[in-house]
Amino acid sequence: MEEARGFIGLIFWLLITGACSSSFQFLNNCTYPVWVGTLSGAGSPSLAQTGFELQPGQSTSLAAPPAWSGRFWARTNCSTNPVTGKYSCTTADCSTGKVSCDGSGATPPATLIEITLGTNGGKDFYDISLVDGFNVPASMAPMGGKGDCKVTSCPTDVNEVCPEELRVAEGDGTGVVACKSACEAFGDPRYCCTGTYGGPNTCKPTNYSKVFKGACPLAYSYAYDDATSTFTCAGASYVVTFCP
Repeated sequence: MEEARGFIGLIFWLLITGACSSSFQFLNNCTYPVWVGTLSGAGSPSLAQTGFELQPGQSTSLAAPPAWSGRFWARTNCSTNPVTGKYSCTTADCSTGKVSCDGSGATPPATLIEITLGTNGGKDFYDISLVDGFNVPASMAPMGGKGDCKVTSCPTDVNEVCPEELRVAEGDGTGVVACKSACEAFGDPRYCCTGTYGGPNTCKPTNYSKVFKGACPLAYSYAYDDATSTFTCAGASYVVTFCP
């Protein structure tokens, strides 16, 4: 029933927003709840909500002004400690101690959905990034826009193919809940694209980034993965789906 209501809400939202590029619909298609985080880029105002819960099948929408830029992500296994009253999540926590992220970003590993809106009919630029690792499958789909307007997606559970040395396990060690980037795991400049590797000519795909790229060909697998991972559209609405 919740799934049906979420889908009906999604269709209604698309009908009333038309091609308004400053609206985002968030849909949880996972079998488990997620707690969405939103973070505005420098110079962009915070959205009406910087953190909220979505049960399986639920959806909600947020509006953003023209030229807004920022990112979205899903947190998992969130709860409030009954003793301290502090709220925290197993993956992608924003470390504010509450549901709202209030200007704080995701703690890696986290699947990031990034977008910069255009102005006056200009292009929007959007992508899904695994540069900070992976925790939840996700997609971003433009609706009603002009231009190339392709869906970008990481629908694969990368945790299932994550190299052992990059795995983040459940608290009891029984399962994998996230996959670190090689940069986070080892801090090596060649994985982080820093120092002498700080440019597209010196920072190249590695065996680790190729694991992410193989699982999700449309997503950023390392910092200079632009050619196959950045998408554009103009005047669209956007639907962000977790577990597409």
